[in-house]
Amino acid sequence: MRIFPILLTLIVGSLLYVFVMEREWLYTQIGISPATTPVEVVEAEVDDAEETGVTTDGLIKVVAQRSVAKVIESGIVLRGQTEALRQVDVMSETSSTVTSEPLRKGQFIEAGQEMCVLDAGTRGAQLAEAKARLSEAQSRKAEAEARVPEFSARVAEAQARLEEALTNENVADKLSEGGFAADTRVKNARASVAAARASLEAANAGLSSAQSGIDSAQAGIESAEAGVAAADKEIERLTISAPFAGLLESDTAELGALLQPGALCGTIIQLNPIKIVAFVPETEVNRVKLGARAGARLAGNDGMTVQGEVQFLSRSADPTTRTFRIEIEVDNEDLAIRDGQTAEILIETAGESAHLLPASALTLNDEGTLGVRIVDDAGLVDFMAVTLLRDTPNGVYLGGLPDDVNVIVVGQEYVTEGVTVAPTFQERKS
Repeated sequence: MRIFPILLTLIVGSLLYVFVMEREWLYTQIGISPATTPVEVVEAEVDDAEETGVTTDGLIKVVAQRSVAKVIESGIVLRGQTEALRQVDVMSETSSTVTSEPLRKGQFIEAGQEMCVLDAGTRGAQLAEAKARLSEAQSRKAEAEARVPEFSARVAEAQARLEEALTNENVADKLSEGGFAADTRVKNARASVAAARASLEAANAGLSSAQSGIDSAQAGIESAEAGVAAADKEIERLTISAPFAGLLESDTAELGALLQPGALCGTIIQLNPIKIVAFVPETEVNRVKLGARAGARLAGNDGMTVQGEVQFLSRSADPTTRTFRIEIEVDNEDLAIRDGQTAEILIETAGESAHLLPASALTLNDEGTLGVRIVDDAGLVDFMAVTLLRDTPNGVYLGGLPDDVNVIVVGQEYVTEGVTVAPTFQERKS
């Protein structure tokens, strides 16, 4: 009764020893190539590997596709939102009460249209007073200018008298030297010169005073003109107008309300054209160019799509997200697009070289890198990492491969790098 378990144990142990330690000898005895056995075992376990197998000389059969790269249009997909082109809170610049009926929010108003009209109060009288001061200053200038010719004539007269006195003094000095004139005559001549010089100085002082009067009058005119301009501007501020055409986002100030400087009259937004704003990661920002075509699908609006161009690309990254602001401008003539709608954006970038291959050709290597397995003319297998550029109904566009390459599309999961295979080529998909 105890012999049978012992024999069974010996038999099982022997079989395990032969299978583990003498595997190559065992495969040789039963006619199986050791190099291909692991693949055959995997093929036996996989139902969808009918295209693969082993040739008579021990090579694995795979199906490959000859692929030639072509340039395709590529793009960057972002998520953003719509934003009004302009939004302004129109505020009062002066203090007064509103005398106009309010405009209700949602209305479209034109550029320059009145939004709020304020009570003038005494501003009209202030303007009249400023104009009166201007007239007074102008008359003073005219009076000062009329005095200039009078003092100019006095200066000329005093100058002539001084020259005459100098001549008489010279004659008296000559006669006195020859003994033909008394000392009193010389003294009288010198006194006349001194008097003439005093008259000339007085005349010059009067002329300077007249010219100073002109300058003072001119300063008075400029001050009065400033007063008139200030009064005009204050009256102009009584009418608050729309700076641009757009929609009212709020009611304008109510009739009778007191507005102080900085008080809100109304908010106006411009929605045509409208901006679509998004933020580009720093890894993709160099692919975006100003003027690039862009499209967007809007949330709501039954999936409405719009097209435009990139108008702005920030040169400064957001300090928190390390992304760059981008703005796309699109037409919105019917105002169907609202401010703040979510948008899925596709920005066109420069074309890239890519291969169109079936998605089933993709595989992972031992490090988990996405790629494909290729085969050269000698049947040697290699692995190449790829970049997934676009998914289409006919397959996927892959980047990172040579322009001309043979890609294994069936059986790539059963071979590894460095293995020699027997490829069968199929037609390349367009």
